[in-house]
Amino acid sequence: MRNQSDAITAKNLDRWLHRFVPGLMTFLHYQRTDFRADCIAGLSVAAVCLPVGIAYAEIAGVPAVYGIYSALLPLLAYALFGSSRQLVTGPDAATCLMVAAALGPLAAGDPQRYMELMISLTLITGLFNIVFGLCRFGFIANFLSHPILVGYLNGVALIILVGQLPKLLGYRGEAGDFFGKLMEFTEKVDAVHLPTMIVGGAALGLLFALKRWAPRLPAALLAVALGILVVKILQLETHGVAVLGAVPAGLPSLHLPSFDPSRFKILVQHAAGIALISFTSGILTAKSFARRNRYPIDANQELIAFGVCNIVSGLAQGFPVTGADSRTAVNNAMGGKTQLVGIVAAGAMVLFLLFFTTPLASLPNTVLAAIIAVSSIGLIDLSSLRELYAASRRELAFSLITTAGVLYFDVLPAVFLAIMLTFLWMLLAASQPRDAVLGKVPGITGFHNIADYPDAITIPGLLLYRFEGNVLFFNIDYFKERIMAEIAKSPTSLEWVVVDASPVNLVDITALHTLLDLREELEGRGIKLKFARVKQSLWKFFNARWVTSHPQFNKEPRYNTLASVVEDFAQRKQQPAA
Repeated sequence: MRNQSDAITAKNLDRWLHRFVPGLMTFLHYQRTDFRADCIAGLSVAAVCLPVGIAYAEIAGVPAVYGIYSALLPLLAYALFGSSRQLVTGPDAATCLMVAAALGPLAAGDPQRYMELMISLTLITGLFNIVFGLCRFGFIANFLSHPILVGYLNGVALIILVGQLPKLLGYRGEAGDFFGKLMEFTEKVDAVHLPTMIVGGAALGLLFALKRWAPRLPAALLAVALGILVVKILQLETHGVAVLGAVPAGLPSLHLPSFDPSRFKILVQHAAGIALISFTSGILTAKSFARRNRYPIDANQELIAFGVCNIVSGLAQGFPVTGADSRTAVNNAMGGKTQLVGIVAAGAMVLFLLFFTTPLASLPNTVLAAIIAVSSIGLIDLSSLRELYAASRRELAFSLITTAGVLYFDVLPAVFLAIMLTFLWMLLAASQPRDAVLGKVPGITGFHNIADYPDAITIPGLLLYRFEGNVLFFNIDYFKERIMAEIAKSPTSLEWVVVDASPVNLVDITALHTLLDLREELEGRGIKLKFARVKQSLWKFFNARWVTSHPQFNKEPRYNTLASVVEDFAQRKQQPAA
């Protein structure tokens, strides 16, 4: 008996660990045959994460070492809490830009205040993710449609790309917004610093060449190493080429930010936007690689994992992180099998922080700008725009409007614009669903849309109508308009209008009142309004006693099939008038 109880306890523990700490379950049941592949992939991921973390720190507006912290510690957290075997977490271009856009005005040029606000923002973002995950809100990833997310990331990519022009070309950038930076570029072409432009152009060429012909090599790391070497050999600092400067060695110290009540509300608002965008982007990456490797992931667990990653990053003075598509692609290409890849990559970066930070002082800023520029170009999704152009001009318009909104309103307001456009698209789709007049098709059982079958036969005096969507307050008037339009088009006078309610899963009280009014209006014209194939679940949001006692809901017979409607109509037609 005791052995059986212990077995049940162990099984429950395994289930709990699999639910909340899936990475730990992977390590408890680790297969040694995966070790070599995971080590190789981990070292490759570290070779990419280091320079990218340094580069993205520039976008976030903090010293380079905090980019390394943000790339390092979240890897350890995700290895335990993440459900994806391939996903690599770390800094993301869009998230970093959102951080800079949020904190710049609040910090008012004070670096210390900026750091305190950044840590607070990162921790709040992490708390949002964990709370959403525990409440099983993983479905929120679906609230940014693919076209709108493409449009958003395209806009972010263009902002980042234009923002790197001053560092790539060596002129002083002062403009704040996207269009201002473009105008500034055209005005300061004569102020380009030639050595800086040559180094930056060479870095760009190297990165594109390696991406095209040697994608398995750590292109960013090679660009950094060669940039440092060129600066050292040619003494480019003396020729005006700006360099990164000293990077502190050693591991990060845990730090709790000072609490500022006056800015808490606005930080919460920004953190909510960052949590939504970063989770949506990260979960798309996780799902994509999980699909390729044929295993499921848990969106709610991913929320919790991203939350823990952000809290760890914030405590180490880092900025918000998410799933990184480029680094995940490196992991997948190098054959990474499990979450151990993140631990190996983090260990390699720890060694770097302890012993190899000194050479980074000579890293030219223009090389970092080149790395950021290439990463931002990778965000631009032209193939999706071409697909939308061919498939759906309406959704293409939503995508392009989102991009324009990002460029004009800046990143943070555009988050809410993207959400509003998503809801607008949902309302448009739900407010005018497809409908059909049904008839019998010779040789085919059932009743079908007469628009699809020109030889379909309708029954004189009977209109069978199907509304292919839920009936709610925002589309009930459209429902009524379509019913009246079909009545007007009927070639014969109608006695019954029967609504096939099989596609309807939800109805609200506003719609019910309108339907009752429509029934009375049609009765005044000698037409009976009836319903068939009504689902019992339709009433789950209403008080059962109210439904059963309402006289209007029970005075008509219930039809479970359209065939029974036709049979009853035929029988009543045959009955002599009273």
